[in-house]
Amino acid sequence: MPTKKLKFLLKDSLLRTLENSIGTKLFRNSFYIIGGKREDILGNGRLSCAIFVSSILYIFKLIRDVHATVDGTIRDLEASDWRRVRSPRPGDVLIWEPLRFADGSEHGHIGFYIGSNMAVSNSLRQGCPAKHHYTYGIKKGRPARKIIAIYRSRKLK
Repeated sequence: MPTKKLKFLLKDSLLRTLENSIGTKLFRNSFYIIGGKREDILGNGRLSCAIFVSSILYIFKLIRDVHATVDGTIRDLEASDWRRVRSPRPGDVLIWEPLRFADGSEHGHIGFYIGSNMAVSNSLRQGCPAKHHYTYGIKKGRPARKIIAIYRSRKLK
């Protein structure tokens, strides 16, 4: 009996994985010893956006490693043949402007565009991936959070 040839649908599988990731607590914690003290560098999910994005991309062999920072993830995107584009398509990676926290620190943000003006990224408040408007909505006639870069993989056609 002849075997049927299978063709993996990378983009379809990635987009469904993103939808299925909403609410997962899988990416909340990553522990390190810093200055002799055990610390969760992801703040129990508050700072998990890069590890979420890079883990998903790593699973699909779209980048080389998993990263805890937005900058590390961007470097890997660029080394893995992702290119910057002007407008998002489903499966693209979005980079938002950094936010300044009460302690004076700034943190960038990264997530995925999934289509229909929606994105999936880690929610600071919920500590897990959430679905939201890709600009976090409109305030005073402009996007609530500015997108500073959009990356697309040539593998996602």
